Amino acid sequence: MKNLCLFIVTILLFATSCVTKQKYLLAENGRLEALEREESLKKQLVTCLDDSEKLTNRLDALLRDTTSLGKSLRNYQALLSSNMGEQDKLNALLNQKMEELNKREQTINELQEIINAQNKKVQDLLTSVKDALLGFGSDELTVEEKNGKVYVAMSDKLLFESGSAKVDKRGKEALALLAGVLNKQTDIDVFIEGHTDTKPINTVQFKDNWDLSVIRATSVVRILTKEYGVNPLQIQPCGRGEFMPVATNETTEGRSRNRRTEIIMAPKLDKLLEILQ
Repeated sequence: MKNLCLFIVTILLFATSCVTKQKYLLAENGRLEALEREESLKKQLVTCLDDSEKLTNRLDALLRDTTSLGKSLRNYQALLSSNMGEQDKLNALLNQKMEELNKREQTINELQEIINAQNKKVQDLLTSVKDALLGFGSDELTVEEKNGKVYVAMSDKLLFESGSAKVDKRGKEALALLAGVLNKQTDIDVFIEGHTDTKPINTVQFKDNWDLSVIRATSVVRILTKEYGVNPLQIQPCGRGEFMPVATNETTEGRSRNRRTEIIMAPKLDKLLEILQ
């Protein structure tokens, strides 16, 4: 009986020991698994933390890049706006210059038209004067065009006696024919210039060659205006004395050429001057 009890106790102890060890092993296994999971979570956490830091750094870099790009973009926008402003100014200036150029070209065209008309008028006038004075010889008068003007140079042989300012009959005939042309040309200016040689003169009527040249020019103007009806407002006299010779005063022939009265006819320049102003 005693032995039987001992055997039962032994069996119970053995059974109890087996259950406890099994629980222990289960618990130990659970603990180890928990440690492994904990370690795994720690590693995952560290990885996540590393990834988070990388993401943060990347985000910071992106923010910096974005800020930089934004600044550059604003600079480009400002530059573009500035360039657009300059472009607008340049366009406005260009338009202004083009308008000025067009006005200048228009003025040039108008001037050219007037000059062409003036040249034609001069040529027509030249032809009319030559035709009117066709009966006079080259020793009496010459007709030519110079610098857009028609020059009729009448010798003192045709107009005056030596030392006199009185126009003779032959001279009046020439002036009458010339007046017929002038009376049809109301838009020209006429200048009468008296010229002498260098031989001095000193008489009761003329103190010097200045006096002689001026009074001869005035005599021609009086005949043209009072006897032949040329408009006094378009004609004026002046004396040049011996100071504008066309030949040498050392010879008789040269002095004869210098003693002349020039009738200079030029189209009025009113329109031309108006455009230039």
